Amino acid sequence: MPVCSTSFGPVLIQGHAGKIATLAFAEEQEGEEQVDALTLEVVQQLQEYFSGKRKTFSLAFTLEGTAFQQKVWAAVSRVPYGHTCSYAELAKKLGQPEAVRAVAAAVGANPVLILIPCHRIIGSDGKLRGYAGGLEKKKALLQLEGRAVQGTLF
Repeated sequence: MPVCSTSFGPVLIQGHAGKIATLAFAEEQEGEEQVDALTLEVVQQLQEYFSGKRKTFSLAFTLEGTAFQQKVWAAVSRVPYGHTCSYAELAKKLGQPEAVRAVAAAVGANPVLILIPCHRIIGSDGKLRGYAGGLEKKKALLQLEGRAVQGTLF
């Protein structure tokens, strides 16, 4: 899987048939970057986003997950740039207000970070809760989008 450099650190990009299947922050970049047309386009759009020049992505991706996960990921995709939504609000929007933990688990299983903006999902108290890329990255992404982060990280 290609690991590429970005201004927010290394990212892991996996795709097939011209679609992204995995986009995640990587711990370290090892070896040479594997560059193909899809990887170049992903890195270019990420760099534009990280520099504040892009608010939406025009990248094709494919998602493997349960029907419930797909439903949650679709709802997360509708949270606009610069806005946040709590896990509880998301559960209510899905018509399952009692399913907050299941919603949180589905958000946490998002295979394409940033493209499905799970960093925009926060605790009901306005504090940051969980992020596969780490809470510092979540905070930085929200600040990039002009969103003030309430309270502490933990």
